[in-house]
Amino acid sequence: MIPYIITFIAAIILGMSKSGLKGMGIVIVTLMALVHGAKASTGILLPLLIFADILAVTYYNRHTRWKYLLQFLPWMIAGVLVAVFVGKNLPEELFKKGMAIIIIISVIIMFFWERYDKSNIPKKLWFIGTTGFAAGFTTMIGNLAGAFTNIFFMATRIPKNEFIGTAAWLFFIINLFKLPFHIFSWETIHKESLTTDLYLIPGVIIGFIIGIKVVKRFKDHQYRKFILIMTAIGGIVILFK
Repeated sequence: MIPYIITFIAAIILGMSKSGLKGMGIVIVTLMALVHGAKASTGILLPLLIFADILAVTYYNRHTRWKYLLQFLPWMIAGVLVAVFVGKNLPEELFKKGMAIIIIISVIIMFFWERYDKSNIPKKLWFIGTTGFAAGFTTMIGNLAGAFTNIFFMATRIPKNEFIGTAAWLFFIINLFKLPFHIFSWETIHKESLTTDLYLIPGVIIGFIIGIKVVKRFKDHQYRKFILIMTAIGGIVILFK
């Protein structure tokens, strides 16, 4: 019963995250990995992420900034393809350690990010390429792209709703792209994992509704601070779990 409760809580947090409360992905991944194991949990999470992505793109579609999405997406796809081959035969313990390292690095980057002048960074190819590739690699390894995509979108200084709407479409596209690799290459999505997902979908819906109400209360500068704080908390959780 306790593992199911933990997993259902993770589904609620997932729904809240996709509603626009960014920075909670690390907490979701941590809870799911605790119950289902590091690699297996990625296959359980992906269909739930796609379902939540559909909710997000439906709600925030009018706020999408396609310019930034098209800049970022090709680099993210490249990162996914590399991660498919790197992660395919990794032992579970190494996979878990890799996820932890990615999370810790992400938290450090997010913590120091706001200290630097970012006025010209989003236009530079090295910045877009580096964050995009890192986001693609980490989203395939452990659904952990949040820190890197947050860095990119915060650097663009786009308003809150545009941030959420553009990220929603970005992850909807990239999660669909990841789907066949999880089914046919890693074999982490199968009948048993999909059965688990069916029980968790109500949690995603509940979380999304809650998240929508919370997001409306944030001003843009408050929203940015919230993202940083939640990312840091998630990093502490995975570090000491």
